[in-house]
Amino acid sequence: MKVLRRNDADYADKLRQLAEPSSLFDPGIEERARGIITRVAAEGDVALAEFAERFDGAHISHNHLAITPAEMFSASIKADKTLRDAVAAASKNIAAFAKKGRRKDWSTKNSHGATVGEKFDPFHRVGIYIPGGTAPLVSTCLMTITLAKEAGCEEIVVCTPPRRDGSVDPAILFAATQAGATEIYKVGGAQAIAAMALGTETIHPVQKVFGPGNAFVVAAKRLLFGRVAIDLLPGPSEVLILADDSANPKYIAADMLAQAEHGSGHERMWLVTTSGRILSGVEKELARQLEDCRRREFITRALENDGWLIEVIDLDHGIKLVNELAPEHCELMLKNTKSAVAGIRTAGALFVGAMSPTVLGDYVAGPSHTLPTGGAGRSFAGLTVDQFQRRTSIVEYRQESLKKALPVVQKFAELEGLDAHGRSAEIRLGLKAPAVAAPKAAKKKAAVKKSASLNGSVGPKASSKGAASSVAKTKRR
Repeated sequence: MKVLRRNDADYADKLRQLAEPSSLFDPGIEERARGIITRVAAEGDVALAEFAERFDGAHISHNHLAITPAEMFSASIKADKTLRDAVAAASKNIAAFAKKGRRKDWSTKNSHGATVGEKFDPFHRVGIYIPGGTAPLVSTCLMTITLAKEAGCEEIVVCTPPRRDGSVDPAILFAATQAGATEIYKVGGAQAIAAMALGTETIHPVQKVFGPGNAFVVAAKRLLFGRVAIDLLPGPSEVLILADDSANPKYIAADMLAQAEHGSGHERMWLVTTSGRILSGVEKELARQLEDCRRREFITRALENDGWLIEVIDLDHGIKLVNELAPEHCELMLKNTKSAVAGIRTAGALFVGAMSPTVLGDYVAGPSHTLPTGGAGRSFAGLTVDQFQRRTSIVEYRQESLKKALPVVQKFAELEGLDAHGRSAEIRLGLKAPAVAAPKAAKKKAAVKKSASLNGSVGPKASSKGAASSVAKTKRR
């Protein structure tokens, strides 16, 4: 854990360290992800099976990557009432929130009286990555697949890492099936992103890839952008807590530990506070509460790698730092949260007040917990249902509206030297094509040729003939 107080001699230098690129932009990770993508593109299912053994320790035949109906049925049988109730309760809020965010078709009249508008269609086939590894994220099934279903996607492909015995966690299978998955495959990591984007013998390619993952998953998404549509760059978890002297150190420590326990070691946790007393209190609470955590090893590694306790001069400086870091989750434990809510513009999600821990957003509040990390929040928003919809613009002109538009079309066609553009509008109104002016280069060439034919005695051939005649006369003399 790194502690930074506002009176420290190296305060400015350490603040600059905070803005260093995250693991999302590690060139070594990117190069390894590129190698995985190349193998999947060349070898398909065989490469997927080999990577499952190498990275997950699971021996899976390349012919058995797909989850079978029998496996889905078995997962359903194993789902007890508490799991069923939890999935149903969370799904209710997530689906209700998603319904509010769906884009609706619209149309209006433009200045020419033509009809213009947009229509929104669900992607037909989407791919969703569900992390597994040390912490099978059952909640992520609901936070992603539910949105695809609410958007109306017909084919929802899910990839998730296998366990060592070659199976998939039954709770993930149950939640994914309940949320609306139509296909599930035992494939994890960067190779899963490559398979969904490029296709293999078993996994047909999708139109868009969604879902959070580790640094390799995010690197693969970046590398494949353009070959397939990508949602955003949700990598290892982050939380920043902005607090004043009214905050409770116990709450802050608990929330930092919760995000540190994911297990990749690349998680990032920040406390930004105006109070030295709160900073000291959180430092003590972290040490005390860590003793009760089952995943102490993962948490300790994450806190040592990128855990920060930072004292700032005032709340304005704190808000400025938040906007520079663009955290995935930002909790506001302040006497007055209104100015912070208005001033923070880059966080993936805001959790307002002491009774709004990040864990509510992780599981049950309603908005998707798939959010940008690694500073990507400066440009990307979190996952929303409209990202599963494809936008198409619509233009419908009639004769009268085309007449009104014609002068502007003609002017732009003239300015750009694209006469066929203008003609495509003019021909519909029965206008004759104007005489085509010869290009300047052609005019010049024609002028030179005409001049030569009119003045044959001065042309090259005439000059040669004249010179030969003179020589002959000289010889005769």
